[in-house]
Amino acid sequence: MRILLQCMPWLAALLSGVLAVGLFPPWNLEWLVWICMLPLLWALRAINSKKPKWGGFLLGYSAGAASGLIQFFWLSTVSGLAAVLLPLYLALYWGVFGAFAASCFGCERRSGSAVVASAFSLAAVWAGLECLRGWLFTGFSWNPLGVAFHENVWISQSADLLGVLGLSLFVIFLQVLALEAISRRRWQLVLPAIACVGLLLIYGSWRIRSLEKVPALDLKSMLVQINIPQDAAEVLWPQLEVHQAYEDETIRGLEQAETAPDWVIWPETALTGRLLVTPEGEWATWEIDFETLSRVREKHDFELIYGVHKLEAERQEDGLLMPKIDGRSYNSMAMLSAENRMLTHDKIHLVIFGETIPFVDSLPFLKKIYAQQAGVEYGGSFTAGDSWEPMQTSVRGKKISVIPSICFEDSVARLMRKFVRDEPQVIVNVTNDGWFKESPAAAQHFANTRFRAIELRRPMLRAANTGVSAAIDVLGRTQHPITGKSQKLVDANGSHFTRGTLMTQLPIPLDPIVSLYAIVGDWGIIGLALLGVMMPCMQKTLSRKKRERALIE
Repeated sequence: MRILLQCMPWLAALLSGVLAVGLFPPWNLEWLVWICMLPLLWALRAINSKKPKWGGFLLGYSAGAASGLIQFFWLSTVSGLAAVLLPLYLALYWGVFGAFAASCFGCERRSGSAVVASAFSLAAVWAGLECLRGWLFTGFSWNPLGVAFHENVWISQSADLLGVLGLSLFVIFLQVLALEAISRRRWQLVLPAIACVGLLLIYGSWRIRSLEKVPALDLKSMLVQINIPQDAAEVLWPQLEVHQAYEDETIRGLEQAETAPDWVIWPETALTGRLLVTPEGEWATWEIDFETLSRVREKHDFELIYGVHKLEAERQEDGLLMPKIDGRSYNSMAMLSAENRMLTHDKIHLVIFGETIPFVDSLPFLKKIYAQQAGVEYGGSFTAGDSWEPMQTSVRGKKISVIPSICFEDSVARLMRKFVRDEPQVIVNVTNDGWFKESPAAAQHFANTRFRAIELRRPMLRAANTGVSAAIDVLGRTQHPITGKSQKLVDANGSHFTRGTLMTQLPIPLDPIVSLYAIVGDWGIIGLALLGVMMPCMQKTLSRKKRERALIE
Protein backbone atom coordinates (compact mmCIF):
# COMPACT_ATOMS: atom_id res chain seq x y z
CA MET A 1 0.00 0.00 0.00
CA ARG A 2 2.80 2.39 0.87
CA ILE A 3 4.49 1.75 -2.46
CA LEU A 4 1.20 2.37 -4.27
CA LEU A 5 0.73 5.69 -2.47
CA GLN A 6 4.26 6.71 -3.42
CA CYS A 7 3.56 5.85 -7.05
CA MET A 8 0.25 7.71 -7.21
CA PRO A 9 1.70 11.14 -8.17
CA TRP A 10 3.72 9.53 -10.99
CA LEU A 11 0.73 7.58 -12.26
CA ALA A 12 -1.35 10.76 -12.13
CA ALA A 13 1.27 12.66 -14.14
CA LEU A 14 1.41 9.92 -16.77
CA LEU A 15 -2.39 9.87 -16.91
CA SER A 16 -2.45 13.59 -17.76
CA GLY A 17 0.07 13.02 -20.52
CA VAL A 18 -2.06 10.25 -22.02
CA LEU A 19 -5.31 12.21 -21.69
CA ALA A 20 -3.74 15.19 -23.46
CA VAL A 21 -3.02 12.95 -26.45
CA GLY A 22 -6.76 12.35 -26.86
CA LEU A 23 -7.39 16.03 -27.61
CA PHE A 24 -5.87 15.81 -31.07
CA PRO A 25 -6.33 13.74 -34.24
CA PRO A 26 -6.91 10.91 -34.75
CA TRP A 27 -8.91 10.82 -31.49
CA ASN A 28 -10.40 14.35 -31.32
CA LEU A 29 -11.90 13.85 -27.84
CA GLU A 30 -12.59 17.51 -27.13
CA TRP A 31 -14.36 16.80 -23.82
CA LEU A 32 -11.01 15.74 -22.35
CA VAL A 33 -9.86 19.36 -22.54
CA TRP A 34 -11.86 20.09 -19.37
CA ILE A 35 -10.13 17.42 -17.25
CA CYS A 36 -6.90 16.28 -18.92
CA MET A 37 -4.51 18.30 -16.73
CA LEU A 38 -6.26 17.68 -13.41
CA PRO A 39 -4.26 14.54 -12.49
CA LEU A 40 -0.93 16.32 -13.07
CA LEU A 41 -2.09 19.43 -11.19
CA TRP A 42 -3.19 17.23 -8.29
CA ALA A 43 0.21 15.50 -8.24
CA LEU A 44 2.01 18.85 -8.28
CA ARG A 45 -0.19 20.16 -5.49
CA ALA A 46 0.49 17.06 -3.38
CA ILE A 47 4.29 17.48 -3.41
CA ASN A 48 5.50 17.72 0.16
CA SER A 49 9.25 18.24 0.19
CA LYS A 50 11.84 20.89 0.85
CA LYS A 51 12.62 21.08 -2.85
CA PRO A 52 9.19 21.13 -4.57
CA LYS A 53 10.57 22.63 -7.77
CA TRP A 54 12.75 19.59 -8.54
CA GLY A 55 9.94 17.16 -7.81
CA GLY A 56 7.56 19.28 -9.88
CA PHE A 57 9.97 19.31 -12.80
CA LEU A 58 10.27 15.52 -12.81
CA LEU A 59 6.50 15.03 -12.62
CA GLY A 60 5.88 17.54 -15.39
CA TYR A 61 8.63 16.07 -17.54
CA SER A 62 7.20 12.57 -17.14
CA ALA A 63 3.76 13.77 -18.24
CA GLY A 64 5.18 15.66 -21.21
CA ALA A 65 7.33 12.74 -22.35
CA ALA A 66 4.40 10.32 -22.20
CA SER A 67 2.23 12.76 -24.14
CA GLY A 68 4.80 13.55 -26.82
CA LEU A 69 5.93 9.98 -27.44
CA ILE A 70 2.35 8.97 -28.23
CA GLN A 71 1.23 12.21 -29.85
CA PHE A 72 4.10 12.41 -32.33
CA PHE A 73 4.72 8.72 -32.97
CA TRP A 74 4.03 9.44 -36.64
CA LEU A 75 7.56 10.88 -36.89
CA SER A 76 8.79 7.28 -36.90
CA THR A 77 7.61 7.01 -40.52
CA VAL A 78 10.57 9.25 -41.36
CA SER A 79 12.98 8.86 -38.45
CA GLY A 80 12.78 6.65 -35.39
CA LEU A 81 15.41 8.87 -33.76
CA ALA A 82 13.29 12.01 -34.25
CA ALA A 83 10.23 10.23 -32.87
CA VAL A 84 12.10 9.84 -29.58
CA LEU A 85 14.30 12.94 -29.36
CA LEU A 86 11.65 15.54 -30.25
CA PRO A 87 9.13 14.40 -27.59
CA LEU A 88 11.89 14.20 -24.97
CA TYR A 89 12.89 17.76 -25.85
CA LEU A 90 9.30 19.06 -25.81
CA ALA A 91 8.79 17.46 -22.38
CA LEU A 92 11.22 20.02 -20.97
CA TYR A 93 8.51 22.67 -21.25
CA TRP A 94 6.11 20.51 -19.25
CA GLY A 95 8.89 20.07 -16.71
CA VAL A 96 9.45 23.81 -16.32
CA PHE A 97 5.72 24.26 -15.81
CA GLY A 98 5.74 21.50 -13.21
CA ALA A 99 8.56 23.19 -11.30
CA PHE A 100 6.74 26.53 -11.34
CA ALA A 101 3.39 25.01 -10.38
CA ALA A 102 4.86 23.00 -7.50
CA SER A 103 6.41 26.17 -6.16
CA CYS A 104 3.13 28.06 -6.40
CA PHE A 105 1.07 25.29 -4.82
CA GLY A 106 3.55 25.27 -1.95
CA CYS A 107 2.57 28.80 -0.99
CA GLU A 108 -0.04 29.20 1.73
CA ARG A 109 -3.17 30.87 0.40
CA ARG A 110 -6.43 31.56 2.16
CA SER A 111 -8.45 34.14 0.24
CA GLY A 112 -10.44 33.28 -2.83
CA SER A 113 -8.88 36.16 -4.75
CA ALA A 114 -5.40 34.75 -4.06
CA VAL A 115 -6.48 31.36 -5.44
CA VAL A 116 -7.88 32.98 -8.60
CA ALA A 117 -4.66 34.97 -8.99
CA SER A 118 -2.62 31.79 -8.62
CA ALA A 119 -4.77 30.01 -11.23
CA PHE A 120 -4.17 32.88 -13.65
CA SER A 121 -0.44 32.80 -12.92
CA LEU A 122 -0.17 29.08 -13.69
CA ALA A 123 -2.29 29.39 -16.83
CA ALA A 124 -0.27 32.33 -18.15
CA VAL A 125 3.03 30.54 -17.58
CA TRP A 126 1.74 27.42 -19.38
CA ALA A 127 0.67 29.51 -22.38
CA GLY A 128 4.00 31.34 -22.29
CA LEU A 129 5.88 28.04 -22.42
CA GLU A 130 3.79 26.91 -25.39
CA CYS A 131 4.75 30.18 -27.05
CA LEU A 132 8.43 29.63 -26.25
CA ARG A 133 8.52 26.13 -27.73
CA GLY A 134 7.02 27.54 -30.91
CA TRP A 135 9.97 29.92 -31.22
CA LEU A 136 13.11 28.43 -29.63
CA PHE A 137 15.47 26.61 -32.04
CA THR A 138 13.17 27.66 -34.94
CA GLY A 139 10.23 26.29 -32.95
CA PHE A 140 7.72 23.46 -32.99
CA SER A 141 4.29 24.92 -32.34
CA TRP A 142 2.07 21.90 -33.02
CA ASN A 143 -0.76 20.90 -30.71
CA PRO A 144 -1.00 23.51 -27.99
CA LEU A 145 -3.92 22.63 -25.70
CA GLY A 146 -6.15 25.22 -27.38
CA VAL A 147 -6.14 23.22 -30.64
CA ALA A 148 -8.54 20.84 -28.89
CA PHE A 149 -11.29 23.33 -29.89
CA HIS A 150 -10.59 23.05 -33.64
CA GLU A 151 -14.08 21.61 -34.23
CA ASN A 152 -15.82 23.91 -31.71
CA VAL A 153 -16.96 26.89 -33.76
CA TRP A 154 -18.18 28.79 -30.69
CA ILE A 155 -15.19 28.69 -28.34
CA SER A 156 -12.56 28.78 -31.09
CA GLN A 157 -13.62 32.30 -32.15
CA SER A 158 -11.77 33.79 -29.18
CA ALA A 159 -8.50 32.83 -30.86
CA ASP A 160 -8.59 36.17 -32.70
CA LEU A 161 -7.76 37.89 -29.39
CA LEU A 162 -4.58 36.23 -28.13
CA GLY A 163 -4.25 33.42 -30.64
CA VAL A 164 -4.84 29.74 -30.02
CA LEU A 165 -2.48 30.02 -27.03
CA GLY A 166 -5.08 32.22 -25.36
CA LEU A 167 -7.38 29.19 -25.39
CA SER A 168 -4.62 27.14 -23.77
CA LEU A 169 -4.45 29.74 -21.01
CA PHE A 170 -8.21 29.46 -20.59
CA VAL A 171 -8.02 25.64 -20.28
CA ILE A 172 -5.35 25.65 -17.55
CA PHE A 173 -7.07 28.48 -15.66
CA LEU A 174 -10.33 26.51 -15.48
CA GLN A 175 -8.70 23.30 -14.37
CA VAL A 176 -6.62 24.93 -11.64
CA LEU A 177 -9.77 26.58 -10.26
CA ALA A 178 -11.62 23.25 -10.43
CA LEU A 179 -8.82 21.50 -8.53
CA GLU A 180 -8.71 24.20 -5.87
CA ALA A 181 -12.51 24.16 -5.50
CA ILE A 182 -12.50 20.38 -4.98
CA SER A 183 -9.45 20.33 -2.69
CA ARG A 184 -10.56 23.23 -0.51
CA ARG A 185 -14.30 22.48 -0.79
CA ARG A 186 -14.86 26.10 -1.68
CA TRP A 187 -17.30 25.71 -4.51
CA GLN A 188 -17.58 29.44 -5.07
CA LEU A 189 -14.22 29.18 -6.85
CA VAL A 190 -16.06 27.54 -9.74
CA LEU A 191 -17.95 30.77 -10.42
CA PRO A 192 -15.04 32.55 -12.19
CA ALA A 193 -14.61 29.46 -14.37
CA ILE A 194 -18.29 29.42 -15.32
CA ALA A 195 -18.12 33.14 -16.06
CA CYS A 196 -15.15 32.61 -18.38
CA VAL A 197 -16.93 29.89 -20.33
CA GLY A 198 -20.01 32.09 -20.62
CA LEU A 199 -17.98 35.05 -21.88
CA LEU A 200 -16.24 32.93 -24.51
CA LEU A 201 -19.55 31.56 -25.77
CA ILE A 202 -21.08 35.05 -25.91
CA TYR A 203 -18.04 36.39 -27.73
CA GLY A 204 -18.10 33.50 -30.18
CA SER A 205 -21.80 33.99 -30.92
CA TRP A 206 -21.28 37.71 -31.53
CA ARG A 207 -18.28 37.13 -33.77
CA ILE A 208 -20.11 34.56 -35.89
CA ARG A 209 -23.12 36.85 -36.42
CA SER A 210 -21.05 39.94 -37.18
CA LEU A 211 -18.61 38.29 -39.61
CA GLU A 212 -21.35 36.55 -41.55
CA LYS A 213 -22.73 39.99 -42.47
CA VAL A 214 -19.48 41.34 -43.97
CA PRO A 215 -19.72 41.86 -47.78
CA ALA A 216 -17.57 39.31 -49.58
CA LEU A 217 -16.40 38.17 -52.99
CA ASP A 218 -17.04 34.48 -53.67
CA LEU A 219 -13.73 33.07 -54.89
CA LYS A 220 -14.10 29.85 -56.88
CA SER A 221 -11.11 27.53 -56.81
CA MET A 222 -10.26 24.01 -57.80
CA LEU A 223 -7.89 22.15 -55.48
CA VAL A 224 -5.94 19.25 -56.98
CA GLN A 225 -4.59 16.41 -54.83
CA ILE A 226 -2.72 13.47 -56.34
CA ASN A 227 -1.73 11.54 -53.18
CA ILE A 228 1.66 10.53 -54.58
CA PRO A 229 3.30 7.97 -52.26
CA GLN A 230 6.66 8.77 -50.70
CA ASP A 231 9.31 7.04 -48.64
CA ALA A 232 10.52 9.99 -46.54
CA ALA A 233 11.85 12.46 -49.15
CA GLU A 234 11.88 9.93 -51.97
CA VAL A 235 8.93 10.20 -54.39
CA LEU A 236 7.94 6.66 -55.42
CA TRP A 237 6.51 7.57 -58.83
CA PRO A 238 8.61 8.25 -61.95
CA GLN A 239 8.74 11.81 -63.25
CA LEU A 240 6.45 11.24 -66.21
CA GLU A 241 3.76 9.61 -64.08
CA VAL A 242 3.71 12.57 -61.68
CA HIS A 243 3.21 15.06 -64.51
CA GLN A 244 0.63 12.91 -66.24
CA ALA A 245 -1.36 12.67 -63.00
CA TYR A 246 -1.54 16.45 -62.61
CA GLU A 247 -2.54 16.86 -66.24
CA ASP A 248 -5.25 14.18 -66.10
CA GLU A 249 -6.83 15.23 -62.79
CA THR A 250 -6.77 18.94 -63.59
CA ILE A 251 -8.26 18.58 -67.08
CA ARG A 252 -10.88 16.10 -65.82
CA GLY A 253 -11.84 18.44 -62.98
CA LEU A 254 -12.16 21.42 -65.31
CA GLU A 255 -14.31 19.47 -67.74
CA GLN A 256 -16.65 18.31 -64.96
CA ALA A 257 -16.94 21.70 -63.27
CA GLU A 258 -20.30 23.46 -63.61
CA THR A 259 -18.59 26.84 -63.60
CA ALA A 260 -15.01 27.74 -64.46
CA PRO A 261 -12.78 28.33 -61.41
CA ASP A 262 -10.92 31.58 -60.84
CA TRP A 263 -7.94 29.64 -59.48
CA VAL A 264 -6.51 26.16 -59.80
CA ILE A 265 -4.18 25.23 -56.94
CA TRP A 266 -1.61 22.45 -56.93
CA PRO A 267 0.36 21.45 -53.80
CA GLU A 268 3.96 21.98 -52.67
CA THR A 269 6.70 21.19 -55.23
CA ALA A 270 4.00 19.73 -57.45
CA LEU A 271 6.09 19.34 -60.61
CA THR A 272 9.44 17.60 -60.79
CA GLY A 273 11.22 20.28 -62.82
CA ARG A 274 12.60 23.67 -61.83
CA LEU A 275 11.47 27.25 -62.28
CA LEU A 276 14.26 29.56 -63.43
CA VAL A 277 13.92 33.22 -62.42
CA THR A 278 16.32 36.12 -63.04
CA PRO A 279 16.68 39.15 -60.74
CA GLU A 280 14.82 41.14 -63.41
CA GLY A 281 11.81 38.84 -63.16
CA GLU A 282 12.33 36.90 -66.39
CA TRP A 283 11.35 33.27 -66.04
CA ALA A 284 11.42 29.91 -67.73
CA THR A 285 10.56 26.35 -66.83
CA TRP A 286 12.10 22.92 -67.37
CA GLU A 287 10.80 21.40 -70.61
CA ILE A 288 8.60 18.77 -68.92
CA ASP A 289 7.08 21.44 -66.67
CA PHE A 290 6.39 23.67 -69.67
CA GLU A 291 4.52 20.86 -71.43
CA THR A 292 2.35 20.15 -68.39
CA LEU A 293 1.55 23.82 -67.80
CA SER A 294 0.67 24.32 -71.47
CA ARG A 295 -1.68 21.34 -71.61
CA VAL A 296 -3.75 22.18 -68.54
CA ARG A 297 -4.12 25.84 -69.58
CA GLU A 298 -4.72 25.19 -73.26
CA LYS A 299 -8.53 25.46 -73.22
CA HIS A 300 -9.19 27.17 -69.92
CA ASP A 301 -8.72 30.65 -68.49
CA PHE A 302 -7.66 30.61 -64.84
CA GLU A 303 -4.82 31.55 -62.51
CA LEU A 304 -2.61 28.63 -61.52
CA ILE A 305 -1.02 28.59 -58.07
CA TYR A 306 1.46 25.82 -57.33
CA GLY A 307 4.52 24.87 -55.32
CA VAL A 308 7.80 24.69 -57.21
CA HIS A 309 11.55 24.37 -56.74
CA LYS A 310 12.96 27.73 -57.90
CA LEU A 311 16.55 28.39 -59.02
CA GLU A 312 18.41 31.66 -59.53
CA ALA A 313 18.98 32.08 -63.26
CA GLU A 314 20.83 34.29 -65.72
CA ARG A 315 20.54 34.82 -69.45
CA GLN A 316 23.33 33.33 -71.56
CA GLU A 317 24.90 34.87 -74.65
CA ASP A 318 22.74 32.63 -76.83
CA GLY A 319 19.62 34.08 -75.19
CA LEU A 320 18.71 31.04 -73.11
CA LEU A 321 17.95 31.22 -69.40
CA MET A 322 20.19 28.87 -67.43
CA PRO A 323 20.71 28.17 -63.70
CA LYS A 324 23.25 30.55 -62.22
CA ILE A 325 26.53 28.94 -61.23
CA ASP A 326 26.54 28.61 -57.42
CA GLY A 327 23.09 30.19 -57.50
CA ARG A 328 20.61 29.81 -54.69
CA SER A 329 17.57 27.53 -54.71
CA TYR A 330 14.24 28.08 -53.01
CA ASN A 331 11.13 26.18 -52.02
CA SER A 332 8.62 28.54 -53.62
CA MET A 333 5.02 29.25 -54.47
CA ALA A 334 4.30 30.39 -58.02
CA MET A 335 1.27 32.24 -59.38
CA LEU A 336 0.86 32.03 -63.14
CA SER A 337 -1.89 34.26 -64.51
CA ALA A 338 -3.94 33.64 -67.63
CA GLU A 339 -1.85 36.40 -69.26
CA ASN A 340 1.36 34.47 -68.48
CA ARG A 341 2.42 36.80 -65.67
CA MET A 342 4.54 34.93 -63.11
CA LEU A 343 4.79 35.87 -59.43
CA THR A 344 6.78 33.88 -56.90
CA HIS A 345 7.20 33.80 -53.14
CA ASP A 346 10.03 31.98 -51.40
CA LYS A 347 9.51 29.97 -48.25
CA ILE A 348 10.78 31.82 -45.18
CA HIS A 349 10.55 29.25 -42.37
CA LEU A 350 12.65 26.27 -43.43
CA VAL A 351 12.32 22.89 -41.74
CA ILE A 352 15.54 21.76 -40.07
CA PHE A 353 16.84 18.46 -41.52
CA GLY A 354 14.11 18.63 -44.13
CA GLU A 355 15.02 21.76 -46.08
CA THR A 356 18.17 22.95 -44.39
CA ILE A 357 20.86 21.48 -42.15
CA PRO A 358 22.70 23.95 -39.89
CA PHE A 359 26.51 23.61 -39.88
CA VAL A 360 26.35 20.90 -42.55
CA ASP A 361 29.56 22.17 -44.21
CA SER A 362 31.46 22.01 -40.91
CA LEU A 363 29.91 18.68 -39.85
CA PRO A 364 29.75 16.53 -43.01
CA PHE A 365 28.53 13.47 -41.08
CA LEU A 366 25.14 15.23 -40.92
CA LYS A 367 24.76 14.47 -44.64
CA LYS A 368 25.04 10.76 -43.89
CA ILE A 369 22.38 11.04 -41.17
CA TYR A 370 20.08 12.86 -43.61
CA ALA A 371 20.58 10.23 -46.32
CA GLN A 372 19.92 7.43 -43.84
CA GLN A 373 16.72 9.01 -42.49
CA ALA A 374 15.33 10.63 -45.68
CA GLY A 375 16.17 7.84 -48.11
CA VAL A 376 17.87 10.18 -50.61
CA GLU A 377 21.24 11.88 -50.80
CA TYR A 378 21.49 15.38 -49.34
CA GLY A 379 21.26 17.79 -52.26
CA GLY A 380 21.98 21.04 -50.44
CA SER A 381 19.91 23.45 -48.40
CA PHE A 382 17.21 25.72 -49.66
CA THR A 383 17.73 29.43 -49.12
CA ALA A 384 15.20 31.11 -46.84
CA GLY A 385 13.07 33.81 -48.43
CA ASP A 386 13.03 37.33 -46.99
CA SER A 387 9.87 38.94 -48.34
CA TRP A 388 6.91 39.67 -46.06
CA GLU A 389 4.81 41.18 -48.82
CA PRO A 390 1.60 39.42 -49.92
CA MET A 391 1.28 38.37 -53.55
CA GLN A 392 -1.00 40.77 -55.42
CA THR A 393 -3.60 39.59 -57.93
CA SER A 394 -7.19 40.26 -58.94
CA VAL A 395 -10.37 38.23 -59.27
CA ARG A 396 -13.11 39.44 -61.61
CA GLY A 397 -11.80 42.99 -61.36
CA LYS A 398 -11.40 43.00 -57.55
CA LYS A 399 -7.89 43.33 -56.13
CA ILE A 400 -7.00 40.52 -53.73
CA SER A 401 -3.74 39.79 -52.00
CA VAL A 402 -2.51 36.29 -51.22
CA ILE A 403 -0.87 35.46 -47.90
CA PRO A 404 1.51 32.70 -49.01
CA SER A 405 2.43 29.72 -46.84
CA ILE A 406 4.37 26.65 -47.83
CA CYS A 407 4.46 23.34 -46.02
CA PHE A 408 4.43 23.80 -42.22
CA GLU A 409 4.46 27.61 -42.35
CA ASP A 410 0.70 27.60 -41.81
CA SER A 411 1.32 26.21 -38.31
CA VAL A 412 3.50 29.23 -37.39
CA ALA A 413 1.08 31.95 -36.37
CA ARG A 414 3.74 34.57 -35.58
CA LEU A 415 4.97 34.30 -39.17
CA MET A 416 1.59 34.39 -40.89
CA ARG A 417 0.42 37.55 -39.11
CA LYS A 418 3.25 39.57 -40.68
CA PHE A 419 1.49 39.33 -44.05
CA VAL A 420 -1.80 40.81 -42.84
CA ARG A 421 -2.84 44.04 -44.57
CA ASP A 422 -6.01 46.11 -44.39
CA GLU A 423 -7.31 44.80 -47.71
CA PRO A 424 -9.13 41.75 -49.13
CA GLN A 425 -6.85 38.78 -48.47
CA VAL A 426 -6.81 34.99 -48.60
CA ILE A 427 -4.25 32.61 -47.13
CA VAL A 428 -3.03 30.00 -49.61
CA ASN A 429 -1.14 27.00 -48.27
CA VAL A 430 0.54 24.45 -50.53
CA THR A 431 1.85 21.48 -48.62
CA ASN A 432 2.92 17.85 -48.78
CA ASP A 433 2.50 15.60 -45.75
CA GLY A 434 3.42 12.57 -47.85
CA TRP A 435 6.62 12.13 -45.83
CA PHE A 436 4.46 10.76 -43.01
CA LYS A 437 2.39 8.34 -45.10
CA GLU A 438 -1.16 7.58 -43.82
CA SER A 439 -0.43 8.64 -40.25
CA PRO A 440 -2.24 11.22 -38.07
CA ALA A 441 0.33 13.85 -39.09
CA ALA A 442 -1.82 15.34 -41.85
CA ALA A 443 -4.95 15.55 -39.69
CA GLN A 444 -2.97 17.14 -36.84
CA HIS A 445 -1.47 19.60 -39.31
CA PHE A 446 -4.95 20.58 -40.49
CA ALA A 447 -6.32 20.94 -36.94
CA ASN A 448 -3.54 23.40 -36.17
CA THR A 449 -3.76 25.34 -39.42
CA ARG A 450 -7.49 26.10 -39.10
CA PHE A 451 -6.67 28.54 -36.34
CA ARG A 452 -4.70 30.79 -38.71
CA ALA A 453 -7.98 31.66 -40.48
CA ILE A 454 -9.61 32.47 -37.13
CA GLU A 455 -6.67 34.31 -35.56
CA LEU A 456 -6.12 36.56 -38.57
CA ARG A 457 -9.72 36.60 -39.86
CA ARG A 458 -8.47 35.72 -43.31
CA PRO A 459 -9.97 32.74 -45.20
CA MET A 460 -7.68 29.94 -46.35
CA LEU A 461 -7.27 27.58 -49.27
CA ARG A 462 -5.10 24.47 -48.83
CA ALA A 463 -3.85 22.14 -51.52
CA ALA A 464 -1.94 19.08 -50.35
CA ASN A 465 -0.28 16.23 -52.19
CA THR A 466 -0.99 13.91 -49.29
CA GLY A 467 -2.74 15.75 -46.50
CA VAL A 468 -5.95 17.69 -46.17
CA SER A 469 -7.01 19.83 -49.12
CA ALA A 470 -9.80 22.17 -48.07
CA ALA A 471 -11.33 25.64 -48.00
CA ILE A 472 -11.61 27.36 -44.61
CA ASP A 473 -13.62 30.53 -44.00
CA VAL A 474 -12.80 33.30 -41.51
CA LEU A 475 -14.70 31.42 -38.79
CA GLY A 476 -12.59 28.29 -39.22
CA ARG A 477 -15.42 26.38 -40.90
CA THR A 478 -15.09 24.17 -43.98
CA GLN A 479 -18.74 24.30 -45.06
CA HIS A 480 -19.82 25.64 -48.46
CA PRO A 481 -21.37 29.11 -47.93
CA ILE A 482 -24.54 28.20 -49.85
CA THR A 483 -25.02 24.43 -49.76
CA GLY A 484 -23.47 23.83 -46.35
CA LYS A 485 -21.61 20.79 -47.69
CA SER A 486 -18.09 20.06 -46.49
CA GLN A 487 -15.30 21.60 -48.54
CA LYS A 488 -12.69 19.00 -47.64
CA LEU A 489 -11.41 16.59 -50.26
CA VAL A 490 -12.20 13.06 -49.03
CA ASP A 491 -13.11 9.72 -50.58
CA ALA A 492 -16.36 7.78 -50.17
CA ASN A 493 -15.17 6.51 -46.77
CA GLY A 494 -14.35 9.99 -45.51
CA SER A 495 -10.57 9.57 -45.79
CA HIS A 496 -8.45 12.51 -46.92
CA PHE A 497 -5.84 10.07 -48.25
CA THR A 498 -7.28 10.20 -51.73
CA ARG A 499 -6.73 11.45 -55.26
CA GLY A 500 -9.00 13.91 -57.00
CA THR A 501 -10.14 17.51 -57.32
CA LEU A 502 -12.38 19.70 -55.20
CA MET A 503 -14.31 22.72 -56.45
CA THR A 504 -14.64 25.27 -53.66
CA GLN A 505 -16.42 28.55 -53.11
CA LEU A 506 -14.87 30.76 -50.44
CA PRO A 507 -16.14 34.17 -49.31
CA ILE A 508 -13.30 36.74 -49.30
CA PRO A 509 -14.31 39.74 -47.12
CA LEU A 510 -14.02 42.95 -49.13
CA ASP A 511 -13.61 45.04 -45.98
CA PRO A 512 -11.97 42.60 -43.56
CA ILE A 513 -11.38 43.32 -39.91
CA VAL A 514 -7.87 43.37 -38.47
CA SER A 515 -7.98 41.16 -35.39
CA LEU A 516 -6.31 41.91 -32.09
CA TYR A 517 -3.98 38.96 -32.62
CA ALA A 518 -2.97 40.28 -36.05
CA ILE A 519 -1.98 43.54 -34.33
CA VAL A 520 -0.20 42.32 -31.18
CA GLY A 521 0.79 38.78 -32.19
CA ASP A 522 2.29 36.68 -29.41
CA TRP A 523 3.23 39.76 -27.37
CA GLY A 524 -0.10 39.52 -25.57
CA ILE A 525 0.70 36.01 -24.31
CA ILE A 526 4.32 36.96 -23.60
CA GLY A 527 3.19 39.91 -21.46
CA LEU A 528 0.71 37.77 -19.53
CA ALA A 529 3.34 35.06 -19.03
CA LEU A 530 5.80 37.54 -17.59
CA LEU A 531 3.07 38.83 -15.29
CA GLY A 532 2.31 35.24 -14.30
CA VAL A 533 5.96 34.65 -13.39
CA MET A 534 6.08 37.78 -11.24
CA MET A 535 2.79 37.28 -9.41
CA PRO A 536 3.97 34.61 -6.91
CA CYS A 537 6.88 36.87 -5.91
CA MET A 538 4.50 39.79 -5.51
CA GLN A 539 2.14 37.65 -3.41
CA LYS A 540 5.01 36.50 -1.16
CA THR A 541 6.13 40.08 -0.69
CA LEU A 542 2.61 41.23 0.21
CA SER A 543 2.17 38.31 2.63
CA ARG A 544 5.47 39.09 4.33
CA LYS A 545 4.59 42.75 4.73
CA LYS A 546 1.18 41.82 6.08
CA ARG A 547 2.79 39.56 8.71
CA GLU A 548 5.28 42.28 9.63
CA ARG A 549 2.47 44.79 10.13
CA ALA A 550 0.58 42.29 12.27
CA LEU A 551 3.63 41.79 14.51
CA ILE A 552 4.11 45.53 14.89
CA GLU A 553 0.47 46.04 15.82
